Amino acid sequence: MSDAERYGRYTRLTFDRPHPKVLRVTMSNGKMNSADAPMHAELAQIWRDIDTDPSVNVAILTGAGKMFSAGGDFALVESIADDFETRARVWKEARDIVYNIVNCGKPVVSAMRGVAVGAGLVCGLLADVSIATPDCRIIDGHTRLGVAAGDHAAIVWPLLCGMAKAKYYLLTCDTLAGEEAERIGLISLVVDDAQLDARAVEVATRLAEGAQSAIRWTKYALNNWLRQMGPTFDTSLALEFLGFTGPEVREGLASHREKRAPLFPSGSPL
Repeated sequence: MSDAERYGRYTRLTFDRPHPKVLRVTMSNGKMNSADAPMHAELAQIWRDIDTDPSVNVAILTGAGKMFSAGGDFALVESIADDFETRARVWKEARDIVYNIVNCGKPVVSAMRGVAVGAGLVCGLLADVSIATPDCRIIDGHTRLGVAAGDHAAIVWPLLCGMAKAKYYLLTCDTLAGEEAERIGLISLVVDDAQLDARAVEVATRLAEGAQSAIRWTKYALNNWLRQMGPTFDTSLALEFLGFTGPEVREGLASHREKRAPLFPSGSPL
């Protein structure tokens, strides 16, 4: 089966082959690669297709142009808050994005530049080798939006960079530059922008030409660390989507659209 036949139904992801056994997946939607409804669904499905594609040994994930991914599409966020069926569907997709990349037998390399937020960041940090430019802006913006940090953070941030750093960045939503992310262990490598794509291809090629069963079984065993955190991740994701039913997310979304600081209620019944 050709790539066009296998991947032709995707509308927000494009594909090319920098090496015969390496599939490069590029997020591209003309809106700073933000995760709109089609892209969110496609990021949940693509890892299953890669896992079952015998012609692929390694995948690279990157973003079109100068941006990795600018986060969640505001229209999708509003639909999640307004409509139960949308909320239930996107909750399942969010769950599948995480578990499908964790369970994908093929190694994944991410190449991040510009801004990395939202569902794109989920895949970028869950990649087996994550590479970013020194000034790439990594942001988990959940609490700034008014929902719990549920996408992926609880399953992997404390393991990568420790609980103290994870809590600081996830509670405050402070921007984390790629250089600092590499220093604290959140990502694997940091390289200059001009070398980012070539370095991702270099790493992917080494993996693609290596001992495939040994590499895939090593990934599987190491990812048991993440599988053990599945119940914690499930809780965080459920609490995130519970937050979409409350008032804080509406203020968070309004403040993003109006480009102002949010005015969240000062108290909480919890």
